Amino acid sequence: MNDSRTNRKSLKIKKRKKKKRKKFRFLIFVILFLLIGSGSAFAYHIYFETKKASEKIYQALDFSKLSKKRTEKIQIKKDPMTILLVGVENQYHDEKGRSDVIMLLTINPVSKKIYMLSIPRDTRVYITEEGKKDKITHSYSYGGIESTIAAVNELIDVPIDYYITTNFEGFEQIVDSLGGVTVDVPFTFSAQLTGSLKKYTFHKGRMELNGNQALAYVRMRKSDPKGDLGRNERQRQVIKAIIEKGSSISSLSKLDDVINHLGDNVRTNIPPSDLLSFIYLYQKMKDVPIENLQLKGYDNYIDNIYYYIPDEQSVAEINETLKQALENDKDTSYTQNNVEMDSTKSSN
Repeated sequence: MNDSRTNRKSLKIKKRKKKKRKKFRFLIFVILFLLIGSGSAFAYHIYFETKKASEKIYQALDFSKLSKKRTEKIQIKKDPMTILLVGVENQYHDEKGRSDVIMLLTINPVSKKIYMLSIPRDTRVYITEEGKKDKITHSYSYGGIESTIAAVNELIDVPIDYYITTNFEGFEQIVDSLGGVTVDVPFTFSAQLTGSLKKYTFHKGRMELNGNQALAYVRMRKSDPKGDLGRNERQRQVIKAIIEKGSSISSLSKLDDVINHLGDNVRTNIPPSDLLSFIYLYQKMKDVPIENLQLKGYDNYIDNIYYYIPDEQSVAEINETLKQALENDKDTSYTQNNVEMDSTKSSN
């Protein structure tokens, strides 16, 4: 009798525990559903907004104006590639905008190598559209992005697959949308802010900068003991800070604003259809250290105009490094004898 009561009591306890486990599992399921569902909705929203922005900013290259081009379509997830980053002064308000910031990014997903080369704005190169040697910063005003790419190719003997341009207004807005960026200021200096034209002092050490301050920080060069080279280092520093801030979880809620500003101020020939592949590539390569290449040279005045004259040996070493970086065992599409390409195929 006692055994029977004990058994019934034990059975009731087991049933109650089972119900509790079911309720607990259901609660966990609901929470996961809400989290995943809302996350998916958010992810879809971001993807949709990014796709819409990418369609707005897409601007194909006129490959007929370029002497170096890839011979086959890039498979972004595995092929080596080059991306030219150009900061254009007065890009959409003045026909004579200048390529104030020029950086060449070389990426090899297979060898997991990333190189970044900053080209000083006063570098003296031959500008085809101008018909003579001039500062590379003037290249954009003579023929847009194609003219700048052609000028870069006068120095760097590798095809440029993609470009991204932004104006200074867009740069400021993107930094502000992220809530500012933190940089390690190498030395104390003062620089003039755009708009207000007020002097702002940057103190050595870590500083939080808003968009207007960040723009002044990357543009200053006269007070830098390294001149343009120091300026290039600060530019790379801020770009890295933007990428790190933009890819952090805390910035997800700000992506809408960032994407809108991208659409208003950025132009690129990266096709909207390749967006997901670039996101995949970024996730794969985001922890790979960037190797900075330095274009060595010397200062010179020609007809009382200042120029930065590239060192031939430095140019040769950079070309060799980048050509090796752009080679896969199965990829021969970057050879000098195989650069011609039908423009309809090269537009990706």
